[in-house]
Amino acid sequence: MSPPSPPALGSRTRTTHPLRPLRTLDPAVLAVGGYAVTRLIGLAVLAIASAVTGEDGLHRLKGRWDSVWYVRIAENGYGYQATLPNGDVHPDLAFFPLLPALERGLSTVLPLDAATAGLLVSWTAGLAAAWGMYRCGEHAFGTRAGVLLAVLWGVYPTAFVQSMAYTETLFTAFAAWSLYAVLRGRWILAGALCVAAGLTRPTAVALIAALGITALVALVRDRRLPPRTVAGVLIAPLGWLAYIAYVGVRQDSATAYFDVQAAWGNSIDGGVALARFIAGLPRPAALGLCVALGLLGWLVALCVRQRQPLPLLVHTIGVVFVSLVGAAYFGSRPRLMMPAFGLLLPPAVALARLRVRTAVPVLAGLALASAGYGALTLLGSGPP
Repeated sequence: MSPPSPPALGSRTRTTHPLRPLRTLDPAVLAVGGYAVTRLIGLAVLAIASAVTGEDGLHRLKGRWDSVWYVRIAENGYGYQATLPNGDVHPDLAFFPLLPALERGLSTVLPLDAATAGLLVSWTAGLAAAWGMYRCGEHAFGTRAGVLLAVLWGVYPTAFVQSMAYTETLFTAFAAWSLYAVLRGRWILAGALCVAAGLTRPTAVALIAALGITALVALVRDRRLPPRTVAGVLIAPLGWLAYIAYVGVRQDSATAYFDVQAAWGNSIDGGVALARFIAGLPRPAALGLCVALGLLGWLVALCVRQRQPLPLLVHTIGVVFVSLVGAAYFGSRPRLMMPAFGLLLPPAVALARLRVRTAVPVLAGLALASAGYGALTLLGSGPP
């Protein structure tokens, strides 16, 4: 007897069976375990590359780049700023407080330094994010799509950042579970999780918008909103607003947070910096980048055609939009888009149509490619 067919692209029909060859495993365990395997492959390739080059791979994961800023905040609080040779000043207030607060708390109660605590938070949050993504994908397009969504997130091109003491996994975990709570009608829980996301990364504005727009559409459709929905929407922005207000009070300026981001070159310019960056590239590179952006647009269009649940779709488009319209360093943009896991639902549903013996080698190849790119980047110039 052949296994049941996966749901068609765009179908809302839920599939409750696990992948047939592994039917004894709970699908959530399969999703989280599959994700964990992809990250272990990444760490193994990094360890091999580190041994060959004589570099310290572990130090690159917890003691370089943004990780240093989070550890400094965890150990000393806010107040540090770096002055670059060109005179630019980078204040640590650009970094949101939840990750360093968790680093400080864990290093206080466990025999860990703050940097190692940051890795523990990031790795644990990665598993929670994979579980939340599975739930979202399973709710919308069935069990197979949910499992594959979680695994595909682990082989994202810049997935090596998920193994670093960065905020990507922590924010994505809060976002995935907040969106799942909305899908299940648990609005107050969704708002509370959004508060935590708002204390983690500035891109929480996309998640706040997802909750707000979903509630607005429900209001137009039903001519009413349950009190719990109103409460969830009102709660949702409080974390993000609280940190903006904290920076404003600390700096005695209502626009202080945005001034801090501008000092780091992260102001919103509507995509002008991106256009200038492309215009300054050699023609072949510029053409390649335009093709990549075109593919990104096509993937967003597929998400719309797939009729993804509204909160997930708004969050995905919001994260992509925020990542493209800022003046930040171009190399950071793929990493900034990583929480937009809805982008991976079209390929997840497509892979769900394949037999397991076909899908597994595809995922294995993607995992090795992602791991190789991660090791090359980490041991080279650093994460984008």
